[in-house]
Amino acid sequence: MNTQTIQFVRRGEIVSLRNVAPTRTLLQVLREDLNCTGTKEGCNEGDCGACTVVLGEAQGDHIKYSAVNSCIRLAHSVSGMALWTVEDLAAEDGTLHPAQQAMVQCHGSQCGFCTPGFVMSLFGMYQNHVCHDAPVSRELAREELSGNLCRCTGYRPILDAAQRMAELPPVRVDEAGLLQQLELLTHTGRGLEANFSYISPHTLPDLLAARAAHPNAQIVAGCTDVGLWINKLHLPFDKVLDVTRVQELRRIEDYPHHIAIGAAVTLTDAFAALVADRPQLHTFATRFAGLPVRNSGTLGGNVANGSPIGDSMPLLIALGANVVLMSERNGRMSSRELPLEQLYTGYRKNVMAADEVLAWIKVPKATPDELCRVYKISKRFEDDISAVCLALSLRLTEGQVAQASIGVGGVAATPVRAAKTEAALTGQPWNLNTVQKAMLTLRDEFAPISDMRASSTYRVQVLGNLLQRFWLESQGQQSINLESFTLEGDPA
Repeated sequence: MNTQTIQFVRRGEIVSLRNVAPTRTLLQVLREDLNCTGTKEGCNEGDCGACTVVLGEAQGDHIKYSAVNSCIRLAHSVSGMALWTVEDLAAEDGTLHPAQQAMVQCHGSQCGFCTPGFVMSLFGMYQNHVCHDAPVSRELAREELSGNLCRCTGYRPILDAAQRMAELPPVRVDEAGLLQQLELLTHTGRGLEANFSYISPHTLPDLLAARAAHPNAQIVAGCTDVGLWINKLHLPFDKVLDVTRVQELRRIEDYPHHIAIGAAVTLTDAFAALVADRPQLHTFATRFAGLPVRNSGTLGGNVANGSPIGDSMPLLIALGANVVLMSERNGRMSSRELPLEQLYTGYRKNVMAADEVLAWIKVPKATPDELCRVYKISKRFEDDISAVCLALSLRLTEGQVAQASIGVGGVAATPVRAAKTEAALTGQPWNLNTVQKAMLTLRDEFAPISDMRASSTYRVQVLGNLLQRFWLESQGQQSINLESFTLEGDPA
């Protein structure tokens, strides 16, 4: 097995690792090869956050910091980046970083197993907010720590620590020096030799050529699901094709009537673009897994994966999104575009040919007459997989439904469009009678299975209930949603 050398910056030095298998995770390399045992293995599936580390990438004249789960992050994917683990934060004289000191002062640790992950998420928060003189509100702390689980503290002291960091003596990363080191790494490790087992192209033509040459390679685009196949199912992959370095696919392009989101754009950045156009999507965006998963996972990967309980697809279907598939044939790039819901042919199956990749997701922009909501039902409010996801977009004209678009997840083998319910709403007055009839149609339209997340009967009932909630919200009721609920005396 021939692999490229992994090179990244840690503690001001360039670390080089050879002969790392393509499916080796970053957590395995840290603990087993580099003896960085402060980074813990908890769930080994990206749920608990005990393995959190922070990655840094050059973004113009500054560094972008991202807290990620090292347990489902392939080691080769961090080549060319900067890396921080919990061992890297304290100064040489032992002085604790504000992320660590705040946890000490606020008594944010008890058994301590989850603490390294929390500290690293706090470090990412410190670099992205405190270092830019942006206050850390209670709400922000909750959102950015949603991917870290703790069974001991009840979270309050950890949230206190997040807000305490700004009060401590500041600590700065030498970004100028780090940028120089990252620049050195950009000129190495770009080969696409056929015998490399981990292929990470930097341009779209190189990606399409690699896909044509290696149609059986496992594509990864963040690896937040493939990482589970490796860790839990122990699936071996002789070749891995990583799309996340392709510069063209890391862009979000703004057009007059739509947004084009590259397949390698992280979920964090993709949702930021969607929320900028439709602010009402903010709560849903923060409930799409925890921040470390969103920082690694990509919108293109979520869509191409096609899980029936993947949360982005119902929303994108409701918004009328299209996907662009690309390939290289006869030495020329070719592409085709189709509505997102037409991508899927069955459970985790799609229409893509062996030499095609999903390149872009095109999302129409909001219109003044649009009424849009998306609802996620799960056992936990945060960091959990949906039992049902319902997204609705209506265009209302003079009290009538001029157009209805509804996407649903968790009710079929694929993410689906509720075409019958759309027809029941379109052209009808937007009133309670119309909604009640459409509720019956929506409940009859699908025959979901029963599984560990919900029974079929529950899913069917909830579908209608969510449509009723949509109606009530359209009439001005807001207190019916859990996100509007706050505990008495909860700090701001």
